[in-house]
Formats: sequence, structure tokens, C-alpha cells
Amino acid sequence: MSIPTDHPFDFDPTYGMTLAGLQAIRPPQAPPGFDAFWQKRYGRALAVRPEPRLSPGGDAHADWQVRDIAYTSTDGIAIGGWLLTPRNGQVRRGLVVGHGYGGRDQPEFDLPVEETAILFPCLRGMPSRSIHPPISPDAPWHVLHEIDDPDRYVIGGCVEDVWVAVSALLALYPAIDGHIGYSGISFGGGIGALAIAFDGRIRRGHLTVPTFGDRKRWLTLPTVGSAHSVQEYAKTHPDVFEKLRLFDAATAAARIGVPMLAAVARFDPAVAPPCQFAVANALPKSKFNEIFILDAGHFDYADSAVQQTALRERVGRFFRGL
Repeated sequence: MSIPTDHPFDFDPTYGMTLAGLQAIRPPQAPPGFDAFWQKRYGRALAVRPEPRLSPGGDAHADWQVRDIAYTSTDGIAIGGWLLTPRNGQVRRGLVVGHGYGGRDQPEFDLPVEETAILFPCLRGMPSRSIHPPISPDAPWHVLHEIDDPDRYVIGGCVEDVWVAVSALLALYPAIDGHIGYSGISFGGGIGALAIAFDGRIRRGHLTVPTFGDRKRWLTLPTVGSAHSVQEYAKTHPDVFEKLRLFDAATAAARIGVPMLAAVARFDPAVAPPCQFAVANALPKSKFNEIFILDAGHFDYADSAVQQTALRERVGRFFRGL
């Protein structure tokens, strides 16, 4: 193990928890109306015609054809991103790939998948392709946008952007119906848990260091991540917790019925490990679900390259079953 001990933070990013303690964390109880809230939003997203528009991409790659993509999400918001398709072979499956809380400025070319159409959307308000004023592109402000109104809170809109991304893939490649997965890290991991729980079209999911889990802990544990902004906001708006319970990735994860691979870290200054493990532990016990333990997240550490290589191999095997 190479859990970092030397770091610049004024708090302990392990939060003093052992692996056994992290694995014992249970998900929070769902608030009243949780399922109805998300089912209504999902129905709204399904009614949207994404009308995906493709144009030549600026990147060239030996294995992938790269194209820019734009589609229309809920609220008429234009979502931009990239679409990769194999230069050789057929498109047999689809994959939507989420991003961290900094947006995305290019696609990833090293995902260990083949015969796959990979859609990399920039979710609403996020750089570099889905800027949408008055939503701030800066994470500390983005996470606060319309936070007092669950029906308008930006996090719910981002979940809808993922659902409409699935619709866009199906509009382009109808034959991949039943063979679509999702992969997301950090912000994209939390959004992914909420999206997968209510979209039966997503048949496998991979979440790495997911945020938004166990909102009560999320609002109290020290962090350098987006939760810090909400913690500061909560000092003058103490009722925000009740609203955020509708956006708890751990509550959603307990409702996921498809195979999942969750990679969670024991040390993480940006997404507290107890919140990550709340999401992973909430996944129903199944021979199809896998948990991968990282020594650290959002931080460089001695065995990072080794562990990331092992995780990449695991991800490749996992999505081959899609």
C-alpha cells in the first residue's frame, strides 16, 4: 500500500478511517418522494429529441475517428462534446463518458474498449463545450446554481444531460440498444450513479471516486472539493441538506440493478472516502458487481501508475461484457 502520509492539507484526507470502517458504511435512507422525483425527470428527458449534429473533429488518431458532436438536452440546452468511433470494425456497443468537476477539453483515446461508439459530453454549464450563462463554469459556483430549487438545481439537469446523451447515441446507432454503458469519474461518478439508477437503457456502469454520496457526511467532512462551497453556503442556509437528499448518489446506487464497477479511494482531499464508499457499498450485492480499492484519489502517490494500469485492465474486461 502507498496511502500518502505527506500532504499539504490541514486535515487528514483519510478522515482517520480504516478500510474495514469504510467498508462498513451504509447508505443513507431515501427521502420521501425520491423515486417519483427522478422517474418524473427521466420521463421528461426521454421526451426530448436530441437531434445529434456531427462535424469533423480537430484531432486525428490512428484507431479512432474523431468528430465533434452537439445535441439538444432538456430545457433546450445545447450540449457539446466529442464522438469517437472505431476506424476499423463495426460499432457494436455505446459508452457515455462523464468528466470531473472541471469539464473536459478533449476526449480520452486510451479507454480499453473496442467496437464502441464513445460519447464524451460536456455537461451543462461546464467547459469547454457547454458553457451556458448564467450557469457558472467554475465548480465552486456551478455546484450552487439553483441549489434551493430541486426542480431547477443544476445537478439534476446534468443527470438529464446523461440520459439525453444515451438518446443521442441511440439516434445515431439504433442497433446498440441494449449495449450501452456509462463511465464517470468524481463529479461524473456521482452524476453517473444518479443517472444509471433510473435509466434501464444503461446496462453497465463504471464509477471512479464518485462524489455526492451520503450528503450528510458530504456536508460535514473537510474538503478542497465542490462540497466546500456547499458547506459554506449551508452555514447561512441550513435547510439545504433536506433538498440535497434528493441528489444523493449513495441513495441512487442502492437502486442500480445492472453490473457495476466502482473504484474508490482510501485517501482523497477532494471527495471524502467515506462518501465514496457510501456509493460503492450501496450497490446491491451481486456476483456481477466489483469494487476496486485505490490508495488515493485526486492526489499523486507512489503506486498511482501501477494501480491505474490495473484499474484500466479491469475496466476493459468489465465493458467487454456489455
